[in-house]
Amino acid sequence: MKKERSNIQLSSYDDIFGNDASADKAGAVNGDTVVDIPLDELHPFRNHPFKVRDDADMEKTVESIQEFGVLQPAIVRPDRDGGYEILSGHRRHHACQIAGIEALPCIVRDLDDDAATILMVDSNLQREEILPSERAFAFKMKLDAMKHQGERRDLTSCQIGTKSRSDEILGEQVGESARTVQRYIRLTNLDPELLQLVDDKQMGFNPAYELSFLNPEQQKDLLSAIDYAQAIPSLSQAQRIKKLALNGEITQEGMNIILSEEKKQDLDRVTLKHDTLKKYFPKSYTPKQMEDTIIKLLDQWQKKRNRDMER
Repeated sequence: MKKERSNIQLSSYDDIFGNDASADKAGAVNGDTVVDIPLDELHPFRNHPFKVRDDADMEKTVESIQEFGVLQPAIVRPDRDGGYEILSGHRRHHACQIAGIEALPCIVRDLDDDAATILMVDSNLQREEILPSERAFAFKMKLDAMKHQGERRDLTSCQIGTKSRSDEILGEQVGESARTVQRYIRLTNLDPELLQLVDDKQMGFNPAYELSFLNPEQQKDLLSAIDYAQAIPSLSQAQRIKKLALNGEITQEGMNIILSEEKKQDLDRVTLKHDTLKKYFPKSYTPKQMEDTIIKLLDQWQKKRNRDMER
């Protein structure tokens, strides 16, 4: 029988399960109490930016949980509206749902909104692969929380001294410059469809940053222009569109014209996709062997062409 969620305390094992609780219901990790909480009492952190995808990594997580159980507890906090809000462990929660497991080992912490936001961002930024959109919204959420914490401390502090800017502190914590942090945060101004192009690696980070200065209506026009021209803005095109947009001199037709231009790099470079080439070569061929063979064949073709021209 599960405990009433409103009666769960946070300070110790005995507070949660009583002195007679069995060891299989709770344990300790680094001094924190671990308790199994039913999945239906857990819900995602409000507006958290990290996507839970049903991909190959999720399949591996599900298989691991089925074989070994959940090795790392989630971190949650009590929700005033009932249940618990997940701060760290959204993927584990979803994997347990897929695996048919009814409860998730959790560490319960009673945190205010700012502290909870910072913990949620920090724990999720440790993942190996972070999408640009995830990083952008995570940086924004954490920076807002840090600024709010700083404002509250200022109300009670009389110390005088030079303070580091919050974006500088955040940059140091995540291994980026304050400027890079702010450039990521600018991406949160992008239309979701444009931001998805960045996540899908169809649009580069730098063009996306420039286009984030367009207003919502201009961004809608840009999406129409992308569809019309069947082209993604290069950095130089994005910079031109931004300049015209900020001066109020851009229209969708103007964007159509800019995006219909041939990009310089497309004129200077020929790209052969691996999928296109592999049908002409044995499976054992490496990319270097393919390249050497292509060059050899082109040499032969050029010699033949020169002979034909001399006749």
